[in-house]
Amino acid sequence: MSIDDPDDGAASVKRPGVPYYLGRVLMAPVLKLVYRPRVIGKRNVPKHGKVILASNHLSFIDSVVIPMTAPRRVQFLAKSSYFEGTGLKGRVSRSFFTSIGAVGVKRGAGAAAQEALDQSRKIIETGAAFALYPEGTRSLDGRLYRGRTGIGWLALTTGAVVIPVGLVGTDQMQPVGAKFPKPHRITVTFGEPIDLSHFGPPESGRARRQATDAIMAAIHNLTGQELAGVYNETPPANAVERVKRAFRPERL
Repeated sequence: MSIDDPDDGAASVKRPGVPYYLGRVLMAPVLKLVYRPRVIGKRNVPKHGKVILASNHLSFIDSVVIPMTAPRRVQFLAKSSYFEGTGLKGRVSRSFFTSIGAVGVKRGAGAAAQEALDQSRKIIETGAAFALYPEGTRSLDGRLYRGRTGIGWLALTTGAVVIPVGLVGTDQMQPVGAKFPKPHRITVTFGEPIDLSHFGPPESGRARRQATDAIMAAIHNLTGQELAGVYNETPPANAVERVKRAFRPERL
């Protein structure tokens, strides 16, 4: 699918059904009772219409915390492997990720990255609230990394309202490698909507970059994290990879 067909297949996206609402009914009270999250700015999230919740990413539990604290139904992408398991473990995994509004997608660079963007666009075009992490992956050192311009393209293409989300303390609630969360007070802040329309059309690389940087600046204002100033990715394995990255000006 090309980047220029925004209407192709939007109606084919499947919205969460009973498992999502059942999961929200069961998990949200537990989250509030045990972890007592401090939630700020719920009124900033429109109750209806296309919305992108753009958040920093510190822990696996972020993808549970956001849907459970947001004032409306939220969907987001998750690795397709979470939905493809077999046996009891596979069924449990599918049920859990469906219950928190996840949509399976294969991850990677190039065509896989574009496919993920297209799937994200389809979800947003249904009028849903869609959550994503502009950094691309979890921050292992607590710093806020540079945003990948896919979010700029999504925001400018769909015209969705962008709400920055700041998570504080989720890396202590469930550190990287921990199988289960532990009691720790966290803060979830839904910031004010960001106007990105003046940056230009989505076909413009400069517009995508500026829109993305504006979103990351808003997230930084909510979290106060140290800025890394680079993309959150593994070091290049060899000289060839370093050259490829040097001539790849944008990260989706």
